[in-house]
Amino acid sequence: MAKKSSADKTAAADENVDKSTPKVEEEPDFSDPEDYIDDITDEELLGDMIISKPSETDGHETFIVVDGIPKVEPKRKEKLQSVIEKILSKFGNIINKYYPVNKETEETLGYAFFEFSTPQDALTAVEKGNNYKLDKQHTFKINLLTDFKKFENLSEDWEPPSPQPFKAAADLHSYLLDPDAYDQFCIVSGQPGNTSVQVWQNCQPEPMIVEDRPRWTETWTKWSPLGTYLATFHKLGVALWGGPKFEQQHKFVQRNVECIDFSPCERYLVTYSPRDDSIEKKLSMWDILTGQKKRSFDVKGPSIWPIFKWSHDDKYVACMAENTLCIYETPSFGLLDKKSISTPGIRDFSWSPTDNIIAFWLPENKDVPARVTLMEIPSRNEIRKNNLFNVADCKIFWQKSGDYLCVKVDRFAKKKEKTEQKYTESLQNLQNFQGISYNLEIFHMREKLIPVDSVEIKEPIHAFAWEPIGNKFAIIHGESGAVSVSFYGVRMGNQPAFLKKFEKRSANHLFWSPAGQFIVLAGMTTMSGALEFVDTNDFTSMNLTDHYQTSDIEWDPTGRYVVTSVASWKSNVDNGYWLWTFQGRILKRVNLNQLNQFNWRPRPPTLLTPEQIKDIKKNLKKYSSQFESKDRLRLTRASKELIEKRHQLMKEFEAYRAGRVEQHNNQKKRRLELRQHIDTDELDSDTKNVEEEIVEFFVKEETFIIDN
Repeated sequence: MAKKSSADKTAAADENVDKSTPKVEEEPDFSDPEDYIDDITDEELLGDMIISKPSETDGHETFIVVDGIPKVEPKRKEKLQSVIEKILSKFGNIINKYYPVNKETEETLGYAFFEFSTPQDALTAVEKGNNYKLDKQHTFKINLLTDFKKFENLSEDWEPPSPQPFKAAADLHSYLLDPDAYDQFCIVSGQPGNTSVQVWQNCQPEPMIVEDRPRWTETWTKWSPLGTYLATFHKLGVALWGGPKFEQQHKFVQRNVECIDFSPCERYLVTYSPRDDSIEKKLSMWDILTGQKKRSFDVKGPSIWPIFKWSHDDKYVACMAENTLCIYETPSFGLLDKKSISTPGIRDFSWSPTDNIIAFWLPENKDVPARVTLMEIPSRNEIRKNNLFNVADCKIFWQKSGDYLCVKVDRFAKKKEKTEQKYTESLQNLQNFQGISYNLEIFHMREKLIPVDSVEIKEPIHAFAWEPIGNKFAIIHGESGAVSVSFYGVRMGNQPAFLKKFEKRSANHLFWSPAGQFIVLAGMTTMSGALEFVDTNDFTSMNLTDHYQTSDIEWDPTGRYVVTSVASWKSNVDNGYWLWTFQGRILKRVNLNQLNQFNWRPRPPTLLTPEQIKDIKKNLKKYSSQFESKDRLRLTRASKELIEKRHQLMKEFEAYRAGRVEQHNNQKKRRLELRQHIDTDELDSDTKNVEEEIVEFFVKEETFIIDN
């Protein structure tokens, strides 16, 4: 047998390999031809993935550019940096900064770059820090670094904006144009989240509803000080409404607002969310006209509302901090003169209602006596100081016209060493402390050097109230269960004079009429709603009555009417409000289930001068005849409306009766057939042609067996 050569063996091996394993194909070529043109865009191929494509500005969102920085030499650069970084650090955490300098002089170039830890902090710095006034010559202009690309691509072809059609704004003071000068009031009723809000006009003889909206607010409402706006509370913020149809004028976004406060001239609004821990700064100040947030504050610990108090002209707003009094000026809301007022241990302060004068009191500190200080703003001149000794507590009361200031002083009868703890304990147990005396310090603000008179009261003082227009004040004093009400008059250059004392009265609150002269002595909370209406011209008690469980008492802006109400937060029964005249005569009782709130709509100050008002009062009899004729005409109109209503009801009844008579006549033929052609319609009681017969017949009888 012949042997195979090595070549034959190799061929046979290759043949076996081909039979056992598949043959490897040549790899395809995916390259495009040289003349191929790709006309498919990345957006068509990648779809949603193209959205996440990195851009050149990625990572730049945390950078801001601050322009308007002072140009300083190297030795002042460090101080400038500390001031600027202190301001900007309020908006977030700064992780990097760069101050460009002139290479020759090494002076700063007037701008700088800052990097924050998050884009949100950078955006906050732009929103709140832009236009920050560093001093009289330098104001910050802050922009995001990413905005510069947008500025580079601005079109050079400017086109003037097209004129917008004129849209007349709502008349926010239309309610003042009522010819009869009727006042309005707002009522809130229902459970929280399902409330009903009604606005009424106090017409005569019956009030007329102006607006009625369900769920208009989630909790309460509040009128602005001049009556221009009605504020409603919502989970997302506060809304202001106004105009004849109460259209929404402004809204301010801040979650869970519970407290608001308007500035006296209605230029600014303060909102406060005390129980929302998700808000970093719970108190915010807003410009009402623009809706812009002017400044925010982080309020820590318990506070008495309002935390901030306004000057009468909206130029300043102040608050107390630890041992300092902080006064901010508008519209920048920066600290006045960039520094607070040192007031060690300050307890309370209050603005004059007519002047930029602020009154505050400081407690005793070692050998330094307590004192009340009157300070002019913005000069900070202390125009009057009054030292007080052995002071336990003070309360500040301004007269509405700003002519007088009363400081109610509670004193220790004997000098004691008072620490902070003893001071707090004295406030908590003031009424039960037998070693307390009481004084009223009266400041005559319009007299030279502001003299001070002191009125000593030997009994505990429970309430104090100035007459809004006039020179009298009233106090409730005495031991519990046997209180009295006393009236004093204040004259320029004279000691306050005692006028009248009402002994053993059930009263713990005083409510003066806005027009003065008349006052309501009210026993609320524990006194079951006792009411006494007093004319302080001759101190006549016009009416002594009560409204059980009264929770609120409010005069209308003119002083003609007063309302007592029982709200659901005080009692679950007898909710409603009663309307009285200033003399204490009841006009109307309205029972309203789950009444939450009753508020009269305020009015702005009168445009009449004091001389004109005096002349009107002098010639009131001449005008009273016109008012009486209007009242008679109004009552006649009401009677006419009632008569017209009765006439309309009579016409409707006669039309109904005529229809029934016609139906009766149409059925007469059928009645004759059923009655053997005897016309029973023509018979009277004396007719004997018809005999009456009673027919009785058995209908059905069934027997049932009832099992036990």
